[in-house]
Amino acid sequence: MPEKETIERAREKKQEGKAPSTQAGEFVREEMKHIKEGKHGARSPQQAVAIGLQKARRAGVDLSPPEKGRVKAKTQRSAESAYRRGQEEGELKRPAAKKSAAGKKSAAKRPAAKKSVAGKKSAAKRPAAKKSAAGKKSVAKRPAAKKSAAGKKSAAKRPAAQAAAAKKPSRHKAR
Repeated sequence: MPEKETIERAREKKQEGKAPSTQAGEFVREEMKHIKEGKHGARSPQQAVAIGLQKARRAGVDLSPPEKGRVKAKTQRSAESAYRRGQEEGELKRPAAKKSAAGKKSAAKRPAAKKSVAGKKSAAKRPAAKKSAAGKKSVAKRPAAKKSAAGKKSAAKRPAAQAAAAKKPSRHKAR
């Protein structure tokens, strides 16, 4: 769902006599921001552009669908549908709240680390030992000099047999 500021910026561009692609650029910029924040499942800039153009068409920007043969048939139909919907009521508007709610619902299903930048940062700060079994194993294999204070402490608590097993050279050849 486009933010009010995005719709306002697009309206201003229209009043200035800018091209429809410039107006749609505001929606694309908003989507790029959403992807960086991890607000939805899209990850690539191409997806951000596609979502932004779709929202622009639905919001009433006079951005015609791509010519036949330039994109997949499904994309063509989707763009035509969005364009028609946007042109029906004319003025730039926001999409249905139902769709917005669906987006929020799908975001709630994803783990916190994938949802937000803050979640990713907190995961990065967490010690490897607390991340996963693989993280714990990699910490156990590290030499004492490269371990954190907590890692050294836990290594000291471990029985000597476990510590010796952790120091064993790997069976794989070094590349």
